[in-house]
Order: sequence, then structure tokens, then C-alpha cells
Amino acid sequence: MKLISGVAVKKLVRHKDERGFFEELIRSTDDFFKEGFGQLSHSYMFTGVIKAWHIHKTQIDWWYCLRGDLKVVLCDLRKKSKTYQEINEFNLGEHGENMIVKIPSHVAHGCRVISADAELLYVTSGTYKKEEEGRLSFDSNKIGYDWFKSPAIK
Repeated sequence: MKLISGVAVKKLVRHKDERGFFEELIRSTDDFFKEGFGQLSHSYMFTGVIKAWHIHKTQIDWWYCLRGDLKVVLCDLRKKSKTYQEINEFNLGEHGENMIVKIPSHVAHGCRVISADAELLYVTSGTYKKEEEGRLSFDSNKIGYDWFKSPAIK
């Protein structure tokens, strides 16, 4: 998949043994995390919930699914970007890809719970400010994404 300009993924290494597992998510020294820490948030969502679309003016997000499964979708709304209007889809969580997704500013993002309840852990480069937040309805014609389509058969 061709990533939207500025989007990055960090594949995680999970160290398992008979006690469970350990996995490191982000280090302050990661190039992936160069914009730095502003806030750590946790979102608990019920089965079938869609949270979309969010757009930030300057803030960067890093998303990780702690529990359950999420379909995460990004759409580049930056008119001068070489990936303008491109869509990226990720299946994160227990049965999906074990990674963190970095979401640049002005890239619309959202998720749909595709399992039983799910939990999203996310870091932002700044603290919450109402004027930083932008919203579009999940069914916005500006993006035209179908959250209910079946996954592609591979």
C-alpha cells in the first residue's frame, strides 16, 4: 500500500513467553516520534461504533489498538499534497496489524470497531485545544468513504 505523505507506521516487536508478553510502543528517541509528546489518551468504544472524521490543524496523532479490532481509515485533505484525497486503510488490533500509525495534521482520520468492544490508546503532539479540532460526519461527501463495505478478498 502506498502511504499518504507524512503517514508512517511502526511495526511492533512482541516478546512472548508463558507469562504473557512485553512490547515497546514509542521511545522519545524514535524518528517516528520527533514531534514529541503532548497528551496520552484512551478511548473505549462499543461494537460497531464509528468515530470519524477528525482533522487537526497542527497536531500529530499516533494510534495503537490495545484491545479488540479497529478499521482505521485516513484521507489526505491537504490540497498541495502529492497524495491529496488518497485513502489509507489499516486493520489494527488483536487480529490485525501489530503497529502504531502516525497521522499528520490535515489528514482526516477515523475508525470503526469491527470486533466486540475495542480500546484505542493514542498520543498527540499537543494538548487538547478546541480550536485545533476539526470534524466531518462519518458519511461526509467530501471524503465519500463507505464504512460498511466488505473487506477485499485476497
